[in-house]
Amino acid sequence: MHFDSNIKFLRGRKKLTQDQLSIALGINRSTLNNYENGISGPSIQSLVLLSDYFHVAIDTLLRVDLAKLRESQLYELEHGQDVFLKGSNLRVMATTVDRQNRDNIELVSEKAKAGYTCGFSDPEYISELPVFQLPFLSPERKYRTFQISGDSMLPIPDGAWITGEFVQDWNEIESGKLYVVLTLNEGLVFKQLKNELAEHGHLQLISLNPAYKPYQLGATEIREVWKFVHYISREVAETPLTDNQVAMQLKILTEEIGALKRKFESQ
Repeated sequence: MHFDSNIKFLRGRKKLTQDQLSIALGINRSTLNNYENGISGPSIQSLVLLSDYFHVAIDTLLRVDLAKLRESQLYELEHGQDVFLKGSNLRVMATTVDRQNRDNIELVSEKAKAGYTCGFSDPEYISELPVFQLPFLSPERKYRTFQISGDSMLPIPDGAWITGEFVQDWNEIESGKLYVVLTLNEGLVFKQLKNELAEHGHLQLISLNPAYKPYQLGATEIREVWKFVHYISREVAETPLTDNQVAMQLKILTEEIGALKRKFESQ
């Protein structure tokens, strides 16, 4: 049981003294001190009070050593993603951490994509991926970087590295945003999504390149979802021409052809 250390740990995260927490809970300071030092166990009423106050399930307070969790895990727990509250809705993800217990950003190259399809939930496989850190990203989120291929997402070029934020709750997928999706049959795909899970049980996957038609992906075919954060590429993306720009270029081309024609006719 980890109740005593967890209460002290959670109190420290909120930067509260024992006096402040005991007042907030309506219990004696000496009682709280006994809890934190393992001198006495909590009553059912105190367990409920502490669970409600910290938004952490009673089972978690008792069974899980919270001090050993990563910051991203603690953030999810404190924002309603508690395994004992969500049960099977919680998606467990294999990950790696650095020496400061910070989540690494793992790199999934084009060559590693096939293996990732099968090994995404295997801690041993994930531990073999190259890792790095980006200090400007939130330590409260989990990120991973994937190399994409093809021209379906132009102007994001072939070979670009896409960094995504792990999406725990698929109901939070925003229509019109870009995501990396790990699928059952196609492997990793990078698309703009239209979230129709609640209404029809599927996502619409849309390419930025209009040459590729949208298609549907059922919820049972989804393995992971990562929300687009940024991309890195050796190439400078070309901005698609607007209708006015296309018309202007056609006008210039027509004028140049006309000038050439008149020049040849005058000879």
